[in-house]
Amino acid sequence: MIDLHMHTTASDGRSTPAALAEQLAAAGITIAAVTDHDTTAAIDDVRTRARARGIHVISGIEITAVQASEDVHMLGYAFDPAHPGLVAFLAAQRVDRRRRLEEMHARLVAIGLPVDIESHLSSTKEKSGKALGRPLLAAALLKAGYVSSIAEAFDRYLGAGGPAFVSRRGASPADVVALVHEAGGIVSVAHPGKLRSDALIEPLAEAGLDAIEAYHPDHDTIATAAYRARAARLGLLVTGGSDFHGRDSGRTDAMGRVTLPVSDFARLAERIA
Repeated sequence: MIDLHMHTTASDGRSTPAALAEQLAAAGITIAAVTDHDTTAAIDDVRTRARARGIHVISGIEITAVQASEDVHMLGYAFDPAHPGLVAFLAAQRVDRRRRLEEMHARLVAIGLPVDIESHLSSTKEKSGKALGRPLLAAALLKAGYVSSIAEAFDRYLGAGGPAFVSRRGASPADVVALVHEAGGIVSVAHPGKLRSDALIEPLAEAGLDAIEAYHPDHDTIATAAYRARAARLGLLVTGGSDFHGRDSGRTDAMGRVTLPVSDFARLAERIA
């Protein structure tokens, strides 16, 4: 089985690289991509541990681009993680993630919801490559008893329009496509059905987009078929995966259930070989 979308503790996942390697093996995954948000810090560790279990891991990442103040998630594959331009770009992305987190934390304090994130901020140095995100604040709100679930934290406080929400700053999706191409990789637009980013697909295809993530836990069979058809019409590849964030993340656990068909990966492999 093939899963090209998953996260570790290097970003907002709950699984350490060691735990993820074990979970991949238990689920029967044979080809995988670690796609942490704006960081490649876990790839080598997972790859080494997975190789010992007969699992092939390719380079992956989920980069957050911004279009009209809305997040657009872009998946990169088979790139050079040491490419200087990519390294510098991702470092800037992580700095802005920290800026955003601190501003959102200040807004929570201002509305009477103080939470402790200082231990995370002080222990996260740039050289670690860890990417901070809103799930950290959501978990802190849950721990403090202000909400009853991670979902409630986003719905009431951290989501767009919420009292603690702060917009992201970032590159455009087309700029991300160009950057990943410069690093030798290919780019797929992530879960367009989840982010309602359908309108961007054709312009991005003209800008060099390589693929559409058709298989995802938030895409039902109708949506998957529609994205497959759109990919075929535009001459794009198809990617997919579980978007796994860990067994205790509060998200859908689709590892081993939402996978990329072998035939689609074979076409992808021709481009990344």
